[in-house]
Amino acid sequence: MTDTVIDVQGLRRGYAGGFEAVRGVSFSVARGEIFALLGTNGAGKTSTVELLEGLAAPTGGQVRVFGLDPYTRRAEVRPRTGVMLQEGGFPSDLTVAETVRMWAGVTTGARPAAEVLGLVGLAARASVRVKQLSGGERRRLDLAMALLGRPEVLFLDEPTTGMDPEGRRDTWALVRELRAQGTTVLLTTHYLEEAEELADRLAILHEGELVLSGTPAEVTATRPARIRFTLPAGVPAARLPLALHAAAYGQRVEIRTERLQADLTALLRWAHDAGVELAGLDARSASLEEAFLEIAQNRRTAGIEADAGARTDSRTDSRTDDMMVGTR
Repeated sequence: MTDTVIDVQGLRRGYAGGFEAVRGVSFSVARGEIFALLGTNGAGKTSTVELLEGLAAPTGGQVRVFGLDPYTRRAEVRPRTGVMLQEGGFPSDLTVAETVRMWAGVTTGARPAAEVLGLVGLAARASVRVKQLSGGERRRLDLAMALLGRPEVLFLDEPTTGMDPEGRRDTWALVRELRAQGTTVLLTTHYLEEAEELADRLAILHEGELVLSGTPAEVTATRPARIRFTLPAGVPAARLPLALHAAAYGQRVEIRTERLQADLTALLRWAHDAGVELAGLDARSASLEEAFLEIAQNRRTAGIEADAGARTDSRTDSRTDDMMVGTR
């Protein structure tokens, strides 16, 4: 994966009224890579993806797909990409097969309808009207439309929303298969397990800024691992080795550590020597969800503190002005 297919540098997107949804975001995606954009609602994910798809021009910065501006060179870029929006909006009275054939009529080099429906697991629903599909089946139809033109780059915006667990797993398998065939995939998702399962690399956005990026392992490695267990009645947490820095909630104990293997070894050795059984022992590295939530919480706390500081400064300035008025 040496060719850069998507390149984003200092990307900005503003809206009327001065609101800036994307603020100086930079990242790149290599050919044959699955790249995930994560973030809470309002983080700027969809605004960023729309710029990559060429649906709007950036307010600032630069976007390149296949080395081309996807907005000014849309006629050259669009036939090589597939786009799965959050909502496809297909005519509800058409059947699934009719919808595919309609879309194929405006798609260069479209796959046969039976082939694309087979890919997304809708072959048996070809004669069903769109309005009769479940939410998960509609998402599969959205995916089918995105795959119709055999895209080199596939944009997936919340691809498995509304799918049952089986449908989600099937979609993951299909995305992996597409990646193996050389398709580059950029996806947004609220399912952190989905990003952890699929993404080669990911970026976390918060309030329009990219705050952390890397492989899932690199992102989770920035957060401590944890060890949890319950001590027997009559065995206080104070008996644990001091080096373990444990936090106790009654008999329930949690240890946060940057040295999972060493601290777990020390804990098990102590338990063996003391003849103590550690009920419900659970040791694991940090999950992507924990890293994500901690980032969001830290940013929220920082924002609250900044707002409080600004209000304090404002009150101080106001008092100073009042004092100055009193001396004139």
